[in-house]
Amino acid sequence: MLTRAAGMVAAFVAGLALVVGAILVVRHLTAPSKPELPVIPENRRPSVESAARACAPLSVPLLAAQIDAESGWRPDADSGHAQGISQFSPATWKEWGQDGDGDGKADVWEPRDAIPSQARYMCHLYDVVKAVPGSGTRTGATRLALAAYNAGPNAVLRARGIPEILETRGYVDKIMNDLLPKYRKSEEKYRRSEAKHAGRASASPSVPSSAPPSSDPSASASGASPPATRQP
Repeated sequence: MLTRAAGMVAAFVAGLALVVGAILVVRHLTAPSKPELPVIPENRRPSVESAARACAPLSVPLLAAQIDAESGWRPDADSGHAQGISQFSPATWKEWGQDGDGDGKADVWEPRDAIPSQARYMCHLYDVVKAVPGSGTRTGATRLALAAYNAGPNAVLRARGIPEILETRGYVDKIMNDLLPKYRKSEEKYRRSEAKHAGRASASPSVPSSAPPSSDPSASASGASPPATRQP
């Protein structure tokens, strides 16, 4: 009787363990996965890194976050009133567009032209908003410059701050509160990866090249090198 009861208890424990294990597996499979960080497309990285050096307030994560908000990195983005990867209006592009790829023309649809033009325009906007309250901090100046990029500098100057435009406020908040922190983490991860690869490359021992010993006994005896022969 005792043996039968022990067997029943063991079977119950084993069944319970199976149920608990199944619950844990299902919970793991259905749990929301941690969202991946956004990354700068490799073919756009040289333009972004170069453009970020246009003036001190700019950075690679900031320009990347702004491009992400503007076009999602699409060079063919067209909102109807703004065009290209950096979303310039025709009037703004006429004033600020520049030839970044050296082909002799400033093309709003060419990211190598648009991204440095975006940086150049942002540097100008940082100067414009210096007269606006709240620009005394790096964050405040960046928020105002972004608002000016979206709504136009005159709108920011008239409002003496970020204008009460729903699109503009949403644009600034999306970049500053969501995209910029993510791109900062993404760039930190990228830099660590690059440093690790560089460290591995420098740590790899170089293999010295050495000529095979001469089979010419006269050369060995005299110390002279044998005549060179043409390799097939």
